[in-house]
Amino acid sequence: MNIKKILASVMTSVMVLGLFGCSSKSEDTSKVRIGFFSNITHAQALVGMNNGEFQKAIGDKYSVSWKQFNAGPDELQALLAGSIDIGYIGPGPALNGYINSKGSIEIIAGASSAGAVLLAAKDSSIKGVKDLSGKKVAIPQFGNTQDLSLRALLKENGLKDKTAGGTVDVVQAENSLIKTLLTQHKIDAALVPEPWGARLEKEAGAKVILDYKDVWRGGNYSVAVVVVRKDFMKEHPEVVSNFLKAHVKMTDYISSNPEAAKNDINKQLDKLTKKPLKKDVLDTAFKRLVITNYPIQDSITEMAALSKEIGFIREEPDLTNLYDLDPLNKVIKESQQAKTK
Repeated sequence: MNIKKILASVMTSVMVLGLFGCSSKSEDTSKVRIGFFSNITHAQALVGMNNGEFQKAIGDKYSVSWKQFNAGPDELQALLAGSIDIGYIGPGPALNGYINSKGSIEIIAGASSAGAVLLAAKDSSIKGVKDLSGKKVAIPQFGNTQDLSLRALLKENGLKDKTAGGTVDVVQAENSLIKTLLTQHKIDAALVPEPWGARLEKEAGAKVILDYKDVWRGGNYSVAVVVVRKDFMKEHPEVVSNFLKAHVKMTDYISSNPEAAKNDINKQLDKLTKKPLKKDVLDTAFKRLVITNYPIQDSITEMAALSKEIGFIREEPDLTNLYDLDPLNKVIKESQQAKTK
């Protein structure tokens, strides 16, 4: 695959939908449509789906409709087409959507940081990033957060992917297929979010080459954020505020009750995938994740610079209006005041 094909897969649909789809109205205004992944990096969504807190916070006037995605670029297309209203998504796709749609979406909260690992097949000779030269490495989707993280790693180690004239073959594959590809030696390594990293380690005997703190910025980087369509925010500010109340409540709950939260997550994963995680897998995955309400903004700024450098975006982006954290700050302030009464 050449660079033109990769850029087309990442950018073309985004730009078209940004121009024509972002003004679409909800077909059913009685629903609040929320996108998410079945990854524990989207822990607030999974816990809140299981215990009904989002529906409770949003109220009886609207029904919450959840839509599952495999990776950020697909969810981004749905956002820009007006098919969903709010989304848990990686910061890489959030950036691309904001830039290419000329600001039709914005980040309103963080969800998690770190939570991704670089692994190699158990019988692989790969011991470090430099050993990826001449190897095939999988990421969930071109242009997503793990893709950007991998390309940052390659750059730091003097490597490039083949589309840029380098020696590392970067390929995209659904998280659920990467285990098969790795065990069948169709790929040599993978950079994936949790719980897929822990699953590869426990179920396929994959070796951790870089743990979550070593992948990028000492683990101090956003891996999931919350975005909203600006037109939805403008039309339904009270719905967004109520959504954030549930989001903040779930963040607090997960932090205060990790074992109960892991049980909630596993119940939801069972419903979604019919494959609940073994306790040791879930425990390992959770140790690599930081649950948070706030995005790590400087890490996202670095992602924007990297996106421009590798050609995913064309111009130096103006991120002035990327965030609207005022509703989140208000919700957190009110939550803290309520606790002191």
